[in-house]
Formats: sequence, C-alpha cells, structure tokens
Amino acid sequence: MRPKNLDKEQAIRTIALDIIANEGLENLSMQKLAKAANVSPRTIYIKYEDKDDLLIKLFITEVLGAYEVAILNDFNEEMDFETGVKKLWNNGFHYLKNNRTHFVLILYGKSSPLLNKAYQKQNIRQGQFFALIHRFMEAKVKEGVIRDLPFDVQRALLFSPLLDLVNEYFDHADRPVQIITDEMVDTCCDAVIKGMMK
Repeated sequence: MRPKNLDKEQAIRTIALDIIANEGLENLSMQKLAKAANVSPRTIYIKYEDKDDLLIKLFITEVLGAYEVAILNDFNEEMDFETGVKKLWNNGFHYLKNNRTHFVLILYGKSSPLLNKAYQKQNIRQGQFFALIHRFMEAKVKEGVIRDLPFDVQRALLFSPLLDLVNEYFDHADRPVQIITDEMVDTCCDAVIKGMMK
C-alpha cells in the first residue's frame, strides 16, 4: 500500500512541474492537477494546504536539492577560482538544460517571494544549501582573489548570467540555429570570472 501512495505523490509532483513548465504557473490549479494526475482534489489537499504550499514543497523537495547535488558534482572548495567556477557553470548548464521543469520553477522562485517563503516555512537558513559554494567564495575573498562583496551580490554575479543563458538556450531550441553552445557558455563564464576577480 505504501509504495502506491509514494508513486501517487511523485506523479502529482511531476505533473505539477510539467504544467508549470509547459502552461505557466498561472495555469496550475489544484483541480487541474488532480484531473491530470487522475486523483481527487481531496487527495492533493491531504498533502498540500494550497497552491503556495505545493509550490514551496516542490521547490524544496524536487528542485533545490536535486539542483544542489547536480551543480556540486565533482566540485571541490579547494579548487582555484577559475576551475571551481567553470565546474559550477558546466554542471549547472548541463543539469538545467536537461531539466526544463526544474529550471522554470527556479526562475519563478528567483523572481517571486516563493524562495523567501520556502526558506521561512522550512526554517532554512542562508548557507544551508550550497554550503560548499559559500565556503569557496569566502576563501577566495580571504585569499584576495575576488572582490569582497556581500554573498548575495556574489551569487547574483556568479549565477544570474548562467540562468539567463539557459533561458536563451530554451528560447533558441525551436530556431534554426542554437546559439547557446558549450563553447558559448565557456566564453561567458570566462567573462564572469574576469569580472569578479581583483
């Protein structure tokens, strides 16, 4: 009985991410989700209080943790700045371009109160996720390699361009030429690295 319930929960989360990615967040409703998942709305409300609760739990359980694991693959905080940033960018680009549903929710979280609400509701403190990156950046500031800026500013400088490039990648997916290639990402990464270094 338990595995069946777990399968149902996973189906609900997967379908919710699909609706958000393919139809937009505004088109996600609990009723639509229940119909698509072939369950009653009551089944969804047992697990999630409302749409916001669903989004927060999706963001934390489905997206943020998986993104952290992917972006930190083979990353070591002892790496030099250039090598470390290139590893983070390469991991991030390949993960996000292959997980469009997660990418869309990350963008939504970045441009809405969702991220802060998720952190508050789950009692997540800054640095709990991506702690290796926090330590990496702190070490590079202490070593005098990069400019001493607040971590939120460093994070924006480091990852906002990458998210924009992934967005362009999806925008060009249906066009005759894909301009966002691995080589283009490497070139842009070099520019970000140079801009952050002292």
